[in-house]
Amino acid sequence: MKASIAKLVSIGVAHAEIEATQDLEGLLATMEGEPVYEFYPLGKRFQGMDTTRRYYEHFMANVQPRIRGAEMHSEGIGEAGLVQEYSVTVQHDGEAQPTVHRIMAILTFGDTALTGERMYSDEKFFRMLTGPIWDELEPIS
Repeated sequence: MKASIAKLVSIGVAHAEIEATQDLEGLLATMEGEPVYEFYPLGKRFQGMDTTRRYYEHFMANVQPRIRGAEMHSEGIGEAGLVQEYSVTVQHDGEAQPTVHRIMAILTFGDTALTGERMYSDEKFFRMLTGPIWDELEPIS
């Protein structure tokens, strides 16, 4: 049975909140099936729960400590997902000053949980975000 839009939105909001913690299992529990993460305008993606786990392990260990701040600009809800627009301030390795990256993330809905994300930002941000799986990203067909 398909969950209501309200239930899926609450899962999406919980997912975004859990991303700020170290609760990997809680975060993965908001996902279903074999998640797909797409990166635009790069036109690349990864898929599968195993890769999603590796992505978030890297995120929690290496990306979270670099985040200096985040500001949500807008949020929208549709039948296909929850859209969140942010500015994220990140301290990149070897740089004296932090960089502000604008990102739009669409948390995509499945039947009972999230099926992944479509993200729009710049390559520098995505390289940091994906870390060791960068070279495994495949073209979006």
